[in-house]
Amino acid sequence: MHDVLFQPLKMGALEAKNRIFMAPLTRGRAADPMFTPNDMMTTYYRQRAGAGMILTEATGISVEGLGWPSAPGIWSDEQTEAWKPITKAVHDEGGLIVMQLWHMGRIVHPVFLDGKPPFSASATTAPGEAHTPTGKQPYVEARAMTHEDIQRTIGDYRRAAENAKKAGFDGVQLHGANGYLVDQFLRDSTNHRTDEYGGTPEKRTRFMREVLEAIIDVWGADRVGIRLSPNGDSQGADDSTPGETFGAAARVCEELGLAFVELRQPGPNGTFGNTEVPKQDDVIRANYTGPLILNSDYTAQEADDDVSSGRCEAVSFGRPYISNPDLEKRIAAGADFNPNTNVPKSWYFPIPEGYIDYPTMEEEQAAANAA
Repeated sequence: MHDVLFQPLKMGALEAKNRIFMAPLTRGRAADPMFTPNDMMTTYYRQRAGAGMILTEATGISVEGLGWPSAPGIWSDEQTEAWKPITKAVHDEGGLIVMQLWHMGRIVHPVFLDGKPPFSASATTAPGEAHTPTGKQPYVEARAMTHEDIQRTIGDYRRAAENAKKAGFDGVQLHGANGYLVDQFLRDSTNHRTDEYGGTPEKRTRFMREVLEAIIDVWGADRVGIRLSPNGDSQGADDSTPGETFGAAARVCEELGLAFVELRQPGPNGTFGNTEVPKQDDVIRANYTGPLILNSDYTAQEADDDVSSGRCEAVSFGRPYISNPDLEKRIAAGADFNPNTNVPKSWYFPIPEGYIDYPTMEEEQAAANAA
């Protein structure tokens, strides 16, 4: 079934064996030692190596950019070494794995920063509460980044890209979505700057461009992608003219020759965030000619339809890959998905349950035959 989803796809120097990708999924298992990958994560990614491309969970580029308990980082030698068994495991299974590089900006709570405030494009405060080791706490106002902060942070992205290369990844994806630092620069609700990094949509893309240029200098554009979330509010980051803003962002991606662009686009009935703001993939398509990956609440049939029509080249599945380590095989066989995807309690706890204990189709059948 769904033959179009099982055609190979070339994205720059990256070659995917199918068009069913695993979307970035924060899972909070890097708990001991904190922010460092472990054997449990090796098992998790190995189990899902049948995806056409694995986009890793968001991975912190620096101490000041990571504010999620037990999320992994890539800024230290120890973390870099700890990622190596993961990339080897995926490669041993014939998989493709790309690291997502993450800076949370104003979403980092001071508890992660020795009491200091986070920084962002401008002095703004995210709505809601932050996840911290001591429970949820209200976000605080970020300070506006200085030019020195900007250059230092670009250097952090470069070092993280270098470490990802040392760790054996096939490429990197810049996290430019979901209300995190790059997104905070892109959108006019969070970027109130009056210098060369703020104002017009073109100026608001400058930080994104400079980060991408630093990463490309390490990897080459043919192994670099980006994730954007161009429609609707995301953690308080929103835009009054998303077509103009993300059209400008797409033109940067085109000019730099990125290997791929991934879009998270919730709809009005989204199960993990929803919005009435129209999806913007047509705007991206008009300005970026490379491979486009779409994401958010897709069924297998919807993915087939959008790839078949040329709306996108691939679809990234998020939560279905949590409870279906062999999701692509289930889609090929027309089999049912494991129904236990939506168990928020299991998403972020640093335990094996709800992480590496989901059965494959073969294991389910073996258990049924033994019953």
